[in-house]
Amino acid sequence: MGTGRIAAVIRANDPSSAASNPSAPLAARDCAGNPHKGRTGLNRIIHAAGYSAQGLWAAYRTESAFRQEVWLAVVTIPLAFWLGRNWIETALLVGSVLLLLIVELLNSAVEATVDRISFDLHELAKRAKDFGSAAVLIALLLCAGIWATVAWQRWQGA
Repeated sequence: MGTGRIAAVIRANDPSSAASNPSAPLAARDCAGNPHKGRTGLNRIIHAAGYSAQGLWAAYRTESAFRQEVWLAVVTIPLAFWLGRNWIETALLVGSVLLLLIVELLNSAVEATVDRISFDLHELAKRAKDFGSAAVLIALLLCAGIWATVAWQRWQGA
């Protein structure tokens, strides 16, 4: 452990430091001792946007399900503006596709975390991955249901 890390641990355990002072501002308590949490303002937003772009690109490169859903979104989001008869229907169509992408990203994050911890077969690891997969299935069914309902109403003239 480097001297900087040791100093951070000492500061975090020091009763007079912001990390252990309940009257200190929340941001100061959260950042104390963590060298990765010190950015604020526009600098933080720029770095956060960069990390988000890296995450999207990594998911696209490494997750085939995410790649398929991105291409589904490329087709369906423009189609939503034609299929939706008003802004509510359009928002539901686009939102359901974006929700599917979000859930897939969260599922990929769970899977990556479980795989980072261990490749050993374990009941809890299986359960975590199955929960993520179930969440993607529910989001996919929701998306399909919304699209089917809007399409049905459009072509039935309701």
